[in-house]
Amino acid sequence: MARVMHRSSSDGGSSSGWSEAAAAAAGEEERSGWEVRPSGMVVQARDRGADGAAAGVPPRPPPPEIRVRVKYGAATHEVAVSSIATFGELKKALAPRTGLQPSEQLLTYKGRERKNSEFLDRFGVKNKSKLVVSEDPASLERRYIERQRNARIQNANRAIGAIALELDKLADQVTSIEKSVSGGSKVAEVQITTLIELLMRHAVKLESIPADADTSSQKNLQAKRVQKCVEALDVLKVSNARLQTVVVTTKWETFDNSPPVTTKWEIFD
Repeated sequence: MARVMHRSSSDGGSSSGWSEAAAAAAGEEERSGWEVRPSGMVVQARDRGADGAAAGVPPRPPPPEIRVRVKYGAATHEVAVSSIATFGELKKALAPRTGLQPSEQLLTYKGRERKNSEFLDRFGVKNKSKLVVSEDPASLERRYIERQRNARIQNANRAIGAIALELDKLADQVTSIEKSVSGGSKVAEVQITTLIELLMRHAVKLESIPADADTSSQKNLQAKRVQKCVEALDVLKVSNARLQTVVVTTKWETFDNSPPVTTKWEIFD
């Protein structure tokens, strides 16, 4: 059996003198398991079956849909939403139109910010009501920080990429020297020391690049390449010093004991 609760009024108990606060609370009571009869009496809602209908009672029709106007910047969007929806649900409907996620939206009605859990009908939002949505200042700050972080990552990747190209060229020179020394051909020592100096300069450049979790792996990879090339050159420098310098000479044959060459001339008188 349904429990009955009479709504008191300010005009001596008459059920017709509802205040605006009581009318706003009616929707909340209905959602929490109470329903309002046509006479103004509030009773506990009947238990409904799996199909949403009580025994012998037709299913309750869905709540009506309203269309509200929401201003965002210079644009005004008209959105259809349930009359008993929350402000959070309205934000979800606005997300595709404004490009702002619900967590980035600041929704105001009648000059006051509304919380996601608050219901539209409870605060008097009805058909053709006007609301204003803007980007949450905290979201603006987070977006600015994210843009700054992305810019730093791009600059770091660009600098690391430029160093990687230079290291490719220096690594080819290290390979060329290694082939020469392995083949027994001695190279100029200044060539090895100059190459080591260039590699160390790139190591200093890598250290000066600020890196976070997204770029540290690339930075460490290039630093290991520099270290590997320098270590290889140190070994080649020792091996190159042990090689003897090959002097190529040419022996010329001389003809000092050859008979003199004479020319016999014929005289004509």
